[in-house]
Amino acid sequence: MADLFPILAVETSGELCSVAIMLDCKNFIELNYSQKFIHSKKIIDMIDTVLKYAGLETANLKCIAVSMGPGSFTGLRIGLSAVKGIAFGNNLPIIPVPTFNAFALHISYYLFEGAVFNIAVKANIDEVYFAKYSKCGSKIITIEDLKLVGIPYIDNLIRENEAVIGNVNNNSTSANINFPGASAIGKWTYLFGKDLLTFQYDFLEPNYFKKFIPKVK
Repeated sequence: MADLFPILAVETSGELCSVAIMLDCKNFIELNYSQKFIHSKKIIDMIDTVLKYAGLETANLKCIAVSMGPGSFTGLRIGLSAVKGIAFGNNLPIIPVPTFNAFALHISYYLFEGAVFNIAVKANIDEVYFAKYSKCGSKIITIEDLKLVGIPYIDNLIRENEAVIGNVNNNSTSANINFPGASAIGKWTYLFGKDLLTFQYDFLEPNYFKKFIPKVK
C-alpha cells in the first residue's frame, strides 16, 4: 500500500472537524476542531496547516480519503466539497470511506479477539444509525448491516455484555463516543480502500442513508 502515501484524510460527519496526513502506516499528523457549525469556516485552513506541519504541498499527495457518512448532512457536504475541489485542482484520486466501517476499525484496536460490539449514533431525536460488528483477527466482520432504528428499539438489538459505542445511552455496556478523527479514516483507507480509488468526482455523493425531511412549525 506504499503507493497510497501520503494520504490526506478528512472527517466531517459529526461535530468533530478533523483532518490528517497519513505519512505511512504508522505515522500521521492530525488536527481536530470540536465545535458545532464550524466545518465550513475551518476545513480549508486545517488542511493547509497539516500540510505545512508535514512539509508537503498538495501536489505531493497520492490520494485524498473522505468520510462519506452517514452523519451530519451539512458536515458531509462540506467535507466532500472541499475534497473534490482539492482533488480536481491537483488531479488526485479520491477514496470514499464508509464512516461506520472506519469507526468499527478504530474501535476494534481496543477490544479483545472475538468481541462483538455495536455502534449506535443519533440520526435525530427519534432515530439512531445502528450496526453490529465482530473483531476477527485483523478483520472486522459485519454481523448486522447499517440500519436506521427507532431509539426505543435499540435495546432489542443488543445482547448482554456487548459493548455499545456511540452517543446513545442504554442499559448495556456503553461508551459515549462520537465519530473518530481523520486518522481513523486514513487507516481504513490504506488497509481496505485501494479498490475504491476514483477520479470520477461527479459521481461521488455522501451516504446520507436517510432522507432529509424539513420540519415545518
